[in-house]
Amino acid sequence: MTYDDDNIFAKILREEIPSSRVYEDDDTLVFMDIMPRADGHCLVIPKTPCRNILDASEAQLAAVMRTAQKVARAVMVAFDATGVTVQQFNEADGGQEVFHLHFHILPRHADVSLRPPGKTGDMAAIQAHADRIRGALGG
Repeated sequence: MTYDDDNIFAKILREEIPSSRVYEDDDTLVFMDIMPRADGHCLVIPKTPCRNILDASEAQLAAVMRTAQKVARAVMVAFDATGVTVQQFNEADGGQEVFHLHFHILPRHADVSLRPPGKTGDMAAIQAHADRIRGALGG
């Protein structure tokens, strides 16, 4: 399979589609999921093209994992979470819907279930959650 540079995350990287950006460095971008399954649900992606973990380079994986750890720690603080779920899907049969490598970071709390997938969240609340994560990251 080849990388499609018209996928939604590639468009977010090029700023052709708006997003609630949380964190950015030379190699990665973090932005809020617009269909959050938990308050603070965000996505970590590499800035360079790759479909998923199956074709990612070691450098892409290392950069994304560094950022995923940093953001996971920040969402724990920002949402006073007692846990964090990190999800990553590969190819359609593995549950992947957007074919640009991405990791979901979801702050978790005891006895609070994830919301069902596929429901667009309240954009004002999503922006407020982004602000909380940025604050926990020190920015």
